[in-house]
Amino acid sequence: MDELKLKEELLGLIKEKAVVHGERTLASGKTSGFYIDGKQVTLDPQGLLVTAKVILAMLQGLHADAIGGPTLGADPIAAGVSLLSFQTGRPLKAFIVRKDAKAHGMQKMIEGPLLKEGDRVVMVEDVITTGGSVLKAIHEVEKLKAKVVRVICLVDRNEGAVETLAPYNYTPLFFLKELGL
Repeated sequence: MDELKLKEELLGLIKEKAVVHGERTLASGKTSGFYIDGKQVTLDPQGLLVTAKVILAMLQGLHADAIGGPTLGADPIAAGVSLLSFQTGRPLKAFIVRKDAKAHGMQKMIEGPLLKEGDRVVMVEDVITTGGSVLKAIHEVEKLKAKVVRVICLVDRNEGAVETLAPYNYTPLFFLKELGL
């Protein structure tokens, strides 16, 4: 299946499974008359497969070393893309950026295979409003001297992320208008 058909399939899945009407509070603290529950797509077997295929296709030629983002939205996406990348002969390490370091164990902010200085990193997220959560995760990755070469999300809510994340080659798969919202 070509990339355009996969993207159309993904858009249909998001509209069908992820859009919830009714007032909700977003991670940014703002309230909205609808919510996009990306995990309804990225934790669904078909949804995760299609999401991972679309994102992996977008990474061709980027020479990325790792993929991850802020927990919880990025977790299934990073794992799915990492899994499929193994079949390409250019496997991507998957990682998760915590909201806060654990007070026990290794006390790390970033979980998964070690990111090294110079690693080329792709950040992912299911839904982005202002970009603040992803920017915080980017700063954690940059502390390790890894380079964020792209940021990809399923849906951008059109509330400032394009400007906030522009220095990181930000590419939403869909904007609200494409969801009919």
